[in-house]
Amino acid sequence: MAATPRAVELAQAAAAAAQDKLAQDVVGLDVSGQLALTDVFVIASAPNERQVGAVVDAVEERLLQLGAKPLRREGQHEGRWVLLDFSDIVVHVMHAEDREFYDLERLWKDCPHVLDAAAAPATPDEV
Repeated sequence: MAATPRAVELAQAAAAAAQDKLAQDVVGLDVSGQLALTDVFVIASAPNERQVGAVVDAVEERLLQLGAKPLRREGQHEGRWVLLDFSDIVVHVMHAEDREFYDLERLWKDCPHVLDAAAAPATPDEV
């Protein structure tokens, strides 16, 4: 089973919002074949707690414009790993050190990537 078009749309919007706030290493993983709870994990990292908060706020604002409200928000107080559950997608915004330690991409390595080149960050040549 593949992620729904709505989940992919939300994932791309979340990734774009995260990148607008300079999130690093943004990836989208189609976990629909492994989990019944959601279709896509969007994972992004930021170098500090303040930046994590800015990315989270930007993602929430962008997805709200698409009619998606988070069902749950976890970790906002600590600001090192914030999880936003939008049902169709779950967004993980992590402090860079925590992301390296927990290595979610390794845990979900068998899941296909869903973000296309339009959602990828610009390379230095494109800027």
